[in-house]
Amino acid sequence: MKFVKKIIFTLFFLFILNIAVNLFPVRDLGVLKVEAATNMTLKLKGRQLVNYKGNAVVLRGVSSHGLAWYPEFINKNAFKTLKKDWKVNLIRLALYTSEYGGYVTGTDKTKLEKLIDKAVKATKSLNMYCIIDWHILTDGNPLTYKSQAISFFKKMAKKYKGYKNVLYEICNEPNGVSWSQVKKYADSVIPAIRKYDKNSIIIVGTPTWSQDVDVVAKNPVKSKKNVMYSLHFYAKTHTDWNREKLITAMKNNTPVFVTEFSICDASGNGEIDYNSAAKWKKLIKKYKLSYAGWSLSNKAETSALIKSSCKKYSGWTSKDLTAAGRWLRKMTLGK
Repeated sequence: MKFVKKIIFTLFFLFILNIAVNLFPVRDLGVLKVEAATNMTLKLKGRQLVNYKGNAVVLRGVSSHGLAWYPEFINKNAFKTLKKDWKVNLIRLALYTSEYGGYVTGTDKTKLEKLIDKAVKATKSLNMYCIIDWHILTDGNPLTYKSQAISFFKKMAKKYKGYKNVLYEICNEPNGVSWSQVKKYADSVIPAIRKYDKNSIIIVGTPTWSQDVDVVAKNPVKSKKNVMYSLHFYAKTHTDWNREKLITAMKNNTPVFVTEFSICDASGNGEIDYNSAAKWKKLIKKYKLSYAGWSLSNKAETSALIKSSCKKYSGWTSKDLTAAGRWLRKMTLGK
């Protein structure tokens, strides 16, 4: 009788184990891990970025340098390091349009698109977000390459419409143009994305290298659903008068995303202004703004996060980071 009971007990145990294995994913051999599915849906509630439950979300990120300039840093292990050691949950992919290796003026669109795809899939697998950034700079007026932008974003939105971790930044730093020109561009590009992706977050650049977020409220883009506006700052150059622009935007309930910043001057070089940086950090925290620090590279300039002497593309320690890198890491860690 005891033998029969043992057999029955064993069969019952195996039955329960079989159910558990089929219900829950096993990630490591010999270890059963119950992992809840992650819903990465983002949306806007007023000016605040929120999750699918309607709770406020802050994306803490880093921006790549130009994808053609430092492609080695676009790798899953780098993103793992940033997630684990920095608590970063966002990577911004800076796709230059007309500088070195530019998507429009260069000769290798396929290579750049493969880098984007690599990053999108790597971030998704890590439950991180990524911004696909149409990085206009010297081209100034986003209307210059409007047709190319429409084609590009149609392609991206069609390909990644099921990826809840993808955000679109449609014009990095408009300069030498008015808000009406930027708006005209945005009102053409946004529908191209919405044709395939109805709900993703879209970020629109603002005039004067994405400083003039205060002008948006009087004449916002036509399609307002899940559309935000970018603010960029470099703490040494952009001080109280720029911070007032942000405060005005907040009073006007404008959804703002700090898609690029650093704590040195606007050239990306020069000395660090810790005092101004602290004031910016305070405002970002106060208004629960999402952000991406410039740049994930080992370029020999102040704003690079990794020392130029460091040849590692992941697994960085504190000694591998520049002063700007150490400062940003403290910020992403909430210190």
